[in-house]
Amino acid sequence: MSRLYDTVEPSVIDDEMLKKAVEEQGPKEEAGKIAKQEGIDYCDVLSLRLDFRNILKVDNLWQFTKLTKLQMDNNIIEKIEGLDALVNLRWLDLSFNNIEMLEGLDKLTKLEDLTMYNNRITRLENMDSLPNLHVLSVGNNKIDQLDNLIYLRRFPNLRTLNLSGNPVCDDQGYKLFVVAYLSQLVYLDFRLIDEDTRQKAHSLYENKLGELMHNEKQAEVARQAEEDAEKELMKHKEAYVEHLNTPLLFESMYKEDPEGMKLSLLPGLQDMLKDFQDKFVDVCLKTFEYGMKGYGKRCTELAEFNACIEAAKSENKRQAVKVIDEFDERKKKLFSELLVTSDAVDQEQKMNEYHEDVNAIWDVLMGFEMQLVDQLEETIKDFERNMTDMTSQLVEYIQGLITQLRDLENAHNEKLLEMCMSVLEKVVKNEMDEELPDDLRMLFVDKDTIVNAIGASHDVHLIKIDNREDEIVTRSGSWLTGCLQDIQAGECARNRARVVEISSYIDHLRDEIDTLDLPEAIA
Repeated sequence: MSRLYDTVEPSVIDDEMLKKAVEEQGPKEEAGKIAKQEGIDYCDVLSLRLDFRNILKVDNLWQFTKLTKLQMDNNIIEKIEGLDALVNLRWLDLSFNNIEMLEGLDKLTKLEDLTMYNNRITRLENMDSLPNLHVLSVGNNKIDQLDNLIYLRRFPNLRTLNLSGNPVCDDQGYKLFVVAYLSQLVYLDFRLIDEDTRQKAHSLYENKLGELMHNEKQAEVARQAEEDAEKELMKHKEAYVEHLNTPLLFESMYKEDPEGMKLSLLPGLQDMLKDFQDKFVDVCLKTFEYGMKGYGKRCTELAEFNACIEAAKSENKRQAVKVIDEFDERKKKLFSELLVTSDAVDQEQKMNEYHEDVNAIWDVLMGFEMQLVDQLEETIKDFERNMTDMTSQLVEYIQGLITQLRDLENAHNEKLLEMCMSVLEKVVKNEMDEELPDDLRMLFVDKDTIVNAIGASHDVHLIKIDNREDEIVTRSGSWLTGCLQDIQAGECARNRARVVEISSYIDHLRDEIDTLDLPEAIA
């Protein structure tokens, strides 16, 4: 079915092979010579053919980040790998190879056309990340399970499917099964699916399809709920208060506190512990709500800042375009006059006039840019000031709430110590009404043991609270620093690019008149 190893040694995808392939498929004649001399940057290549080259392993394609079409048919490839960098790939041909499993396609989210014809594939799988798949050719493989084809229902854009030559096609009900379960298809095995076939398939599998669609709908609802929960959690993380709307922080204090877990079994402690938890979780919830409120304010401030920046840039661009359009009108008039005059004095006068106008355009455009730089600098300073104040207020208020958590822990610890001293006294006098579990009784051998156990538990709880506070302070500060650095870097890059753009435009204007084919001047 698939290609056998040739007598020649398998080829390796090295720089020499890639360079040769790119040159073969690049520009021809004079353009090709120039491209060969200057070299072609792999990251600019859109299409690449590596067919009939006896390649065993897919490798060294990481530079082809803009590639949209890759043809690697008729090789001896055994595994799909090395494609993660090709995130813009839309068309992939790996037909006539020795591939046994569909894999390694996770990053190819833009893929529309996948050809795996004539390989050794036994199962359709591992393509969940290809939502745009439109054409799938897996003919002449070893797919033999009819139910496995239901996997393709997850591709709503799939219109063309080729399975011919697989064992599954020998099943008498193959065609109607595929048409029924994959109703999105237009073509199956090189043939248009007619309406009569669709109706027969639907009638035959109506009941089973109804059950399947019901299950799919439930799965979709569950998936959507999970996705929504994940998005919501991401917002909580961006607000630095994830899980503070749950008892997780309280539970984590005891999860890593073996002494506290033992002490929680103390008779009469449950009510006190429940009261402690309720108050603790209530403060955590207040922290969460304040953090989310601060997050909303931060998002609003950021959106208003970006809108202000874009408005300033748009207005600046409008002014520059107006000046350039007016200059273009003058340039057209002057060039048309230059092309009909042969008077040397007149030519020189008009060329001087043009150069003066170009210099004036340079001054105006650079003036606009400097004006925009000053305007954006002031806007960025205001934003930095506002965000710094907002972050400081957020941290200060949350630190106050976390202080309340410490106070609750300290108060609970004092009550616990008092209760344990009372229990110790009863244990020593053998006056306990209830039998203590063995692990708990071991803590009441003497005063030092129980005091040390309570102290160790208290330390664990305080460390957990301190760590959560430090995390909020650190993350909020890091976000602010990173945000401001990104804004400054973006503005710096924009300014450099604009200055280069203006300079290139002015150079182009000067070249235009220098290369103008003027009539021969007559003195």
